[in-house]
Amino acid sequence: MKNNTKTILVTYPDDFAINEAKSLVNSISEYEIIKVFTQKYLNRTKYGMGAGKAQEIEEFVKESQNIETLIVDEHLSSKQIFNLEQLLKLKVIDRERLILDIFYSRATTIEAKLQIQLAEIQYQMPRVREKARLMSKSNERVGKGGMGEYIVDVQFRDLKRQMSFIKEKLKDAQLKRHIYHQQRLKMGTPIVSLVGYTSSGKTTLFNLLTGENKETSASLFTTLSTTTRSLNTPNKNNANKNRESNAEILIVDTVGFISRLPHYMIDAFKSTLEESLVADLILLLIDCSEDIKNIKIKYSSCWNVLEELKVDKSKVFVILSKADKVTSITIKEIFDHLNITAIENVSILSSKTGYGIHKLKNMIMSKRYTENEREKISL
Repeated sequence: MKNNTKTILVTYPDDFAINEAKSLVNSISEYEIIKVFTQKYLNRTKYGMGAGKAQEIEEFVKESQNIETLIVDEHLSSKQIFNLEQLLKLKVIDRERLILDIFYSRATTIEAKLQIQLAEIQYQMPRVREKARLMSKSNERVGKGGMGEYIVDVQFRDLKRQMSFIKEKLKDAQLKRHIYHQQRLKMGTPIVSLVGYTSSGKTTLFNLLTGENKETSASLFTTLSTTTRSLNTPNKNNANKNRESNAEILIVDTVGFISRLPHYMIDAFKSTLEESLVADLILLLIDCSEDIKNIKIKYSSCWNVLEELKVDKSKVFVILSKADKVTSITIKEIFDHLNITAIENVSILSSKTGYGIHKLKNMIMSKRYTENEREKISL
């Protein structure tokens, strides 16, 4: 049996950051967190963290045995990673590298793998440039014909070629999705998209609404690619019902959001997230069983991503999930803290007990989906 990699985690000194960083690390089974250090600022010039904290970690590494990896819950430059690795004699991984590694371990479809490869290239490109500066003590490019120029230029050109190739492949996938969407429009098929923070219960709700059996897990980013299925309704196979009540409604499960997700990662997954753009109704899931402070952070993070995608806010319907774990008083506090006043645009449910599911299905089926509500994918 392979031994786990003994790991030190450095993150911010608040419960939300600590718990999320632990969840990210634990999403990759090979890492075993031995110690968590916290630091108020992780954007210092030399090490990301302060020099004092770096020395404290150095002492801990010397006193401990077999520590192999340091994971820092923030973006680090190549220079900062180099400085930390020189000081600690450990492999150093930043937050973005960790998320990319999780994506790699979760990807199953060709499109998801292409999107991750695109994000990987965008992660590497600034580091290639920075490596060129590090190779020259005077911070100038090595002269023509020198090894520095050759290595860096070849790497950079190769990354740009790969990026162009992957974007073309993703554009093909996007075009196919656009064609499918146009066919759905002609057939008058409404689309309902499930969005929300990672591990908010989207896939569990998806299974309940569609009768599917997709994998669910407490781990982050269990879903990386979209899945589309028909809403499972009692009238679905009843020929005596009128056509309108029997009309097919498609439910779409999407990749989960996360705080401090770099813009290039959102951009890489844009073709997948565009399912949210074209949906007639967007169900934004919020896990109401968490601490209210955490709920506010996740709610805000979700809206930031939706706004970046230029989603029509009028399409968004908030779902407070996992309601079986809280009281009505807690629900009221959540409403107050999130400034939710439009009760008609909020649903409270529990996928575990089934509470609220029937009411949500009725709302989805009774909603009028007009041609004006549907947006086309912009190519």
